[in-house]
Amino acid sequence: MARVLVADPIDELGVARLKAAGHHVDVRKGLSEDELCAMVGDYEAMVVRSETKVTERIIEHATKMLGIGRAGVGVDNIDVDAATQHGIAVVNSPTGNTIAAAEHAFALMISLARNIPQADASMRRSEWTRSRFMGIELRGKTLGIIGLGRVGSEVAHRARAFQMHVIAYDPYVSMERVRSLGVESVSMEWLLRESDFISIHTPLTSGTKSLIGEPEFALLKPGVRIVNAARGGLVDERLLQKGLTEGSIGGAALDVFPVEPPQDLPLREEQRSVLTPHLGASTEEAQVEVALEVVDQLLSVLSGGAAQYTINMPFVPQEVMEALGPYLPVATAMGRLAIQLADGQLETVAVRVAGEIAHHDIEILASAALVGVLSVATDMRINLVNAQAMAQERGIRIVEEKDPEGGEQYLNLVGVEVRSTGGTVYTAGTSVHGTVHLNRLNDFTLDMEPSAPYMLFTTHTDQPGMIGKVGTIAGEHDANISFMEVGRAAPRGAATMIVGFDDPVTDEMLRDIRAIEGMTTARLVTYETSEPVQPRLRGT
Repeated sequence: MARVLVADPIDELGVARLKAAGHHVDVRKGLSEDELCAMVGDYEAMVVRSETKVTERIIEHATKMLGIGRAGVGVDNIDVDAATQHGIAVVNSPTGNTIAAAEHAFALMISLARNIPQADASMRRSEWTRSRFMGIELRGKTLGIIGLGRVGSEVAHRARAFQMHVIAYDPYVSMERVRSLGVESVSMEWLLRESDFISIHTPLTSGTKSLIGEPEFALLKPGVRIVNAARGGLVDERLLQKGLTEGSIGGAALDVFPVEPPQDLPLREEQRSVLTPHLGASTEEAQVEVALEVVDQLLSVLSGGAAQYTINMPFVPQEVMEALGPYLPVATAMGRLAIQLADGQLETVAVRVAGEIAHHDIEILASAALVGVLSVATDMRINLVNAQAMAQERGIRIVEEKDPEGGEQYLNLVGVEVRSTGGTVYTAGTSVHGTVHLNRLNDFTLDMEPSAPYMLFTTHTDQPGMIGKVGTIAGEHDANISFMEVGRAAPRGAATMIVGFDDPVTDEMLRDIRAIEGMTTARLVTYETSEPVQPRLRGT
């Protein structure tokens, strides 16, 4: 029997399930950090929501703790790194509120179509003005879904039941998965031009902030209705209000905001807007589901098993970790580079390992590669534990290939091949004294350390002056170059150039570089040096 501390309110069914498993449960809500430090050493597990902050200091006092459970998705209130260092598993419940979030997004869409909130407010003013609230039907309309993860997929199911034509943009979901949902995969530009309704279900990252910004607003179909129940900041609210005022936008429904609660919200004055206070997960059923889901994860941890939604600490044999550990950041880096250079709908990720390390089970290297691939697609914490499950959920095929004799000129080489509807991108690298080196990019041989936060990858014709022209443009845009690497197939033949920048690369600068004579492609890649969570060794 273990002692479990429930530090934030969860549904009683979750508490009952812990007790039914034979554990002693204490429900103590609203504890301060000092109070938690004084008592947490007596417990083997703890459940929190978002109110309690599980700090490094608290974790240091949790000398018996085996698992910390977050009844919800985000774990920002838990010091996960500290928990990992102290051998404590951190689990969450990422699927429990999926249906609630999807239904709320759909409710917002129906409200926009039929002016339900506005008509209700009118009735409460003792008015009877039916003609003011003429609506439209969902049947036959085109719904564009941006992001086909768990919630987006459920919205697609419901839209098809309403006889809507559903199109979607999500390059990180396989075509097989898209087809299984009865959805048509389209480009972002096509979705913006053709959709009568747009529902957004993507994470908020540096790449998705203002996902629908000025260039996107210029493409929108006149009268489109936009729903954002995912993350605040995905839609430029200033442009959204401008579109509503001018009539180019038919309606907007928001459940999330860049700052919550919002202090200044001009959209309140727009009659064709529907606003709710982040209610996506606020259903009785969702609260039950997240409680039961996190409790089930903790019960697995307490019984010595592996939990499905552990977000830290995979377990591997010591001998495997000693051999493959230095190559985990290599696999992650190759995956992150390859996915940003790929086009079209992602289908397969092949991990190719050559050299002495290919004598080992390389599943953990495949997981590390998927961390890099998927980290640009979601704001969930992707790590060695959940990467393969996340890939399978998106319908991405994972292939492992080993060649113990084929390390080329390197002792060991880790390659990641991303296959998509737009073609194939292959990156391969190795570890040199603990540092990641990129050695292969498609057919080109290189030797560079991808150490800059912003990197320009080009394909071009090898010709005099090409390097100088890129450098000149960088200078004109005040972008400081940190390194430059060039590879070529033959003199004056096909070539590639990788330029690292200390400063952000603007759209204008990219445009000027792409206009250079002989330049074929120029892609901007962002790079983070964070390594995947290091596994615990079995028996430690």
